[in-house]
Amino acid sequence: MKVSVVTPNYNGEKFLKTFFESLNNDSKCIGEVIIVDNGSTDKSREYIKSNSFNFPVRLIENTENVGFAPAVNQGILEAQYEYIFSLNNDTEVKEGSIEALVDLISSDDKIFSVQAKMLQYKNKELIDDVGDEYNLLAWTKKIGENHNSAEFREVREIFSACAGAAMYRKSLLAEIGMFDDNFFAYMEDVDLALRSKINGYRNLMCPDAIVYHIGSATSGSRYNEFKVRLAARNNVWVVYKNLPIPLKITNFIFLFLGFFIKYLFFVKKGFGSTYLSGIREGLSTRSKTDKVKFKSANTKNYFKIEYRLIINTLKFLKK
Repeated sequence: MKVSVVTPNYNGEKFLKTFFESLNNDSKCIGEVIIVDNGSTDKSREYIKSNSFNFPVRLIENTENVGFAPAVNQGILEAQYEYIFSLNNDTEVKEGSIEALVDLISSDDKIFSVQAKMLQYKNKELIDDVGDEYNLLAWTKKIGENHNSAEFREVREIFSACAGAAMYRKSLLAEIGMFDDNFFAYMEDVDLALRSKINGYRNLMCPDAIVYHIGSATSGSRYNEFKVRLAARNNVWVVYKNLPIPLKITNFIFLFLGFFIKYLFFVKKGFGSTYLSGIREGLSTRSKTDKVKFKSANTKNYFKIEYRLIINTLKFLKK
């Protein structure tokens, strides 16, 4: 089975040699690579146009940085194959990994996404991200960050795949919707995962698919004003658009505490006002996002989601 690799790029020329060389070494299942360039001012586009690869490469050239979510969506719409491998440009894919993802996602029609085991580029024995968990406090947490890779040897259920190295089914994206363009970047994959779970689909981590990830290559650092504001705004949108009113009411105290504790955290980091501005923006612009329509057929899925949110909160509190 062939795969469409979809990768946004913004001034990522310094990563492209390693990126394409690793894909060349793992080209067995690659039907095409679609690079969506977000108005790069370096020589990224020239590098892509002047090199040859073991697979067709299509370059979509935007005149400005439209963001991660819209760029991936552009690639998905152009993709020719059922399996979409959303992959960051600051990555190196280990040989055999794409085939492992295909084998797992194709094993069950209820699997919506499969996450690769993302390891740290500079310390290849340590986990960067093997999926994301989401809890009642509206906090997202990377699974396994800084743990040894050997601890994650089995396929496991996850709340959300990280779109930096995750495979999706195009047919299911057409059914439940793609990434929300309004998000620009951050939390768009959690929003998508919630929609998949509302509709009864599963998200898994594949331990045999290895992707080495540099991290924060485009946005620059772990905490900065851009990331803090957007993540805060988008988190408000995730809650608003995906949780029906009964769950919002049930979880209100936890949601309030979660946002308040995050505010105190960012005050200590020097980004308190930035975080609050993101919250205010999320509340004032929430109507920009399309709410997920409640369907009685999905009631049991909402109960499953609530149970998972509770379990993830208890796991967090135990640590």
